[in-house]
Amino acid sequence: MPSAVRARTELESATRSKATNSVATPTRAPPPSKSSVEDQFFWTYTEEPHRSRRQAIIKAHPEVTKLCGPEPLTKYVVLGVVSLQITCAYLLRETPILSWRFLLTAYVIGATANQNLFLAIHEISHNLAFKSPFANRLLAIFANLPIGVPYSAAFRPYHLTHHKSLGVDTLDTDLPTSVEAFLLDSLLGKAFFCTFQILFYAVRPMFVYTPTFTPVHFINIVVQFAFDFALYKLSGSSLQAIYYLIASSFLAGSLHPCAGHFIAEHYFFSNTKNGGTESLLEQQQKTSSPLSNLSPPETYSYYGPLNILTYNVGLHNEHHDFPAVPWTRLHKLHEIAKEFYEPLPSHRSWVWVIWTFILDKNVGMWCRVKRAKGGRMVGGNGAGWKETEIQN
Repeated sequence: MPSAVRARTELESATRSKATNSVATPTRAPPPSKSSVEDQFFWTYTEEPHRSRRQAIIKAHPEVTKLCGPEPLTKYVVLGVVSLQITCAYLLRETPILSWRFLLTAYVIGATANQNLFLAIHEISHNLAFKSPFANRLLAIFANLPIGVPYSAAFRPYHLTHHKSLGVDTLDTDLPTSVEAFLLDSLLGKAFFCTFQILFYAVRPMFVYTPTFTPVHFINIVVQFAFDFALYKLSGSSLQAIYYLIASSFLAGSLHPCAGHFIAEHYFFSNTKNGGTESLLEQQQKTSSPLSNLSPPETYSYYGPLNILTYNVGLHNEHHDFPAVPWTRLHKLHEIAKEFYEPLPSHRSWVWVIWTFILDKNVGMWCRVKRAKGGRMVGGNGAGWKETEIQN
């Protein structure tokens, strides 16, 4: 039996064994909660799927470990996008905010560019631009400049904890709270969430836990506000340039095609019948993989063209399996281990994801898999830039 087939068979056997000895299928009966809101999330009591799949892939294809490590191209892309945004902001310094030129530029160029910078910071948070962790922290602060508000230092510990604690209640800040899900469990509520989701991702972590404030946080804040003030003065003491950057950041996390990845990555879509997402049933008909029978998928990949603009963040199963593999090598990872990835449900359109999330009554804020315990907090020990990349 080929090693890849043997490894996949062992992975499926191990997963079935865990399902037999624990509650593998998510349940509507969560652990006791102090919240008065009826909990309707999908609760599971098994470990997150990425660690076991990573081990199986490494066993079948040990060469994938050679894909890990920094990507030199990242810093040049960041430099280009930051330069583009500063140029646009300066050119719009005298343009009225409500003019078609200002709004169209902010949506088409600004939002796309700032979404790219959000994901550059995401990539850099895994120390994938330089070998030096400190150099990565500084590049993230530089990438933060066109976003308008200090963000990169705060993002990193929350994101690394998201990897180590996928779906763990009180640790994974990517998860909506019960209050959010209860209040927004309607067509209008979901439309509101999709329109203002960047604000939810910015504010929600503050109500979950607070990582240690480090020197990198301080540098991020000082550099960002110094840049904002310098741009303000350079623009003739006009706030239009700053407004452009803030508008770009807001639109990047609103009803924008690239913003579909926020929802596409971890919301449970397996009840979906048609359109841009293949359901578990459709996948099962194409492949007899028993993995599809055990529980809703916790992570979805997207293999469409918008990956070109977003550091291949659509290859999200691949990223969670191997967070030390940079964006330029994720397609190679998928190609090497395609027998592991092709059976998994995947999205074909981020626009369709947003549309379905809002309009389909079977998809919504409650469609997330949660765990009551497990994982751990990362980056909360004051290590700052000394924090090393997670390898699991």
